[in-house]
Amino acid sequence: MSTTRRLGREARTAARAAALPPELRPVWPGMTGGRYAPLQAADVPRIHAAALDVLAEIGMADAPPSGVELLTAAGASLNGNGRITFPRALVEDVIAGAGRHFVLCGQDPRHDLEPWGQKVYFGTAGAAVNMVDAATGNYRDSTVRDLYDIARTVDALEHVHFFQRSVVCRDIALPFEMDFNTCYAAVMGTAKHVGTSWGNPDDMPTSLDMLHLIAGSEAEWRERPFVSQSNCFVVPPLRFAPEACRCLEVAVKAGMPVFLVSAGQAGATSPAAIAGSLVQEIAECLAGLVYVNAVRKGAPAIMGPFCFVSDLRTGAMSGGSPEQALLSAAAAQIVHFYDLTSGVPSGMTDSKLPDIQSGYEKAYNHALVANAGANLLYESAGMVASLLGFSMEQLVIDNDIIGATQRTVRGIDVNDEALSVEAIRETCLEGPNHFLGSTQTLARMQKEYLYPLLGDRTSPKEWDEKGRPQLVDRANRKLAGILGTHFPGHVPRHVDEQIRARFPVRLAAEHMRPSAATPA
Repeated sequence: MSTTRRLGREARTAARAAALPPELRPVWPGMTGGRYAPLQAADVPRIHAAALDVLAEIGMADAPPSGVELLTAAGASLNGNGRITFPRALVEDVIAGAGRHFVLCGQDPRHDLEPWGQKVYFGTAGAAVNMVDAATGNYRDSTVRDLYDIARTVDALEHVHFFQRSVVCRDIALPFEMDFNTCYAAVMGTAKHVGTSWGNPDDMPTSLDMLHLIAGSEAEWRERPFVSQSNCFVVPPLRFAPEACRCLEVAVKAGMPVFLVSAGQAGATSPAAIAGSLVQEIAECLAGLVYVNAVRKGAPAIMGPFCFVSDLRTGAMSGGSPEQALLSAAAAQIVHFYDLTSGVPSGMTDSKLPDIQSGYEKAYNHALVANAGANLLYESAGMVASLLGFSMEQLVIDNDIIGATQRTVRGIDVNDEALSVEAIRETCLEGPNHFLGSTQTLARMQKEYLYPLLGDRTSPKEWDEKGRPQLVDRANRKLAGILGTHFPGHVPRHVDEQIRARFPVRLAAEHMRPSAATPA
């Protein structure tokens, strides 16, 4: 290939990689899925009915005293064995009156999410305790600086639509300071919607004070809450987690959306039968929905049936399995039956590094779960080792995988112009007998086709001439560009200074400024 031709092709490739105006984008946040349905239509009400049986006949154990008071006042029953059972009519009434069609706000309204119907959004999540060096394969403890770097990378990635806390700040020993700094690093790192969690309800007011300061006031926060609480309110099978339940109560009263996470593991803490695992997870999430509505009717709550999978040969979690894709897709299908917001996991590869295994496991999970119309796909970017590790290189690679998945969610536009009869007529009867330079091709080359940022489409000869770069090499270059230049400024400097004066911030300010940029 001549130098002129090669340079021209590289220029066109670079132009295609540049950000497009919204009207020309081939994919966008919140496209409608739902073309894939792992459950037959008759299966969904059967699972729902079985979940109601579980709640009415078995119920939930270990509710905190405040929860007992709230739930019994709402119509649940405290039994002699200490378990709370839920009459079918109570659960059905709560489903009917639950909060629906609520926006998950970003600090920047451009990033607002509308997670209802079968609109699909991708985000991070997890509580990985390790960062992974993709070059060496070494694992190390994750830190608050890592969390901030992940957040600001997500802020720069087109196809990752929200940021859920991804790693544990293991360099902060005190639980109160860890939870506060987790929230701080997340909201400072991205203007997209943020999800995080707290372990002690008494620690939450400090974080809420900070969020009110960023929002401008408590009233402005309540008008546009840009942080949701990820709440593992249940310890499967069918036991409440008392401290998490008390955190749930604080969040609902504070106007914070609550993500109700029920994380049973099939064959370990939920039934090995896939349908049975769904029944338990749905029952637990419905119990959480009753709890939220007992605190405040109609409060925004995300149904989070995190139906995890065990490798039954070892008992270890298998986040990249095909059964995981089936469970998450089916769970989303059931939540659609309620017309509620669903949040399910996808993309939790079992591989320890960004490699072929991580690629194929993430791709088929995302393709099935997104095309089932799950509203919020958590864990979708950066996770490796079944949630034990986080890779920055994997994060930017996953941005490509998610973009490609979104293109399958969008599907095929069929209209008179797209059917192309006139374009075929013009080309065959009047034109050059190819479509390379046709008006239609030029008009659709951006808005109909998605081009990967990292994926390599060069010929073997071109690839060889460029030094045979590997995918991780390209991810490293992309990551270096983001970390070296992208320092979000959506929270004004004077507000950050007020936060640092009042609260125990452990993230060094100099790491949040361009002068401190360190290439990845």
